[in-house]
Amino acid sequence: MTAFWICAGVTAASAFVSLGFSVAAVLSVRHQARMNANALYVLSRSVALAAVSLVPLISQTRSSLLTIALAMVIVQALDAVVGGTIRDRTKTFGPASLGALNLVALVWFLVS
Repeated sequence: MTAFWICAGVTAASAFVSLGFSVAAVLSVRHQARMNANALYVLSRSVALAAVSLVPLISQTRSSLLTIALAMVIVQALDAVVGGTIRDRTKTFGPASLGALNLVALVWFLVS
């Protein structure tokens, strides 16, 4: 059961970190209509992922944790690709590290 809680915690942390960056993106482009619309779309998806990341903590079901943990591993991996594309080390290694940690926690959860 420890693997469940660690995976759920890492997954929720990952989702809420993404949410924080989405909020920052909205605030940084609030006076640019076209960019603001894109940032708001990103924010809406981040809010959804953060909310869904709380489901395993409440329901304590394996399937809900598997679903959201896998989704967050994919999100962080794609964020790392974006960071690499724009040649920003922080935006590459930050998401890559968080995604790798989430993947390790997910594999541990699956084999336990």
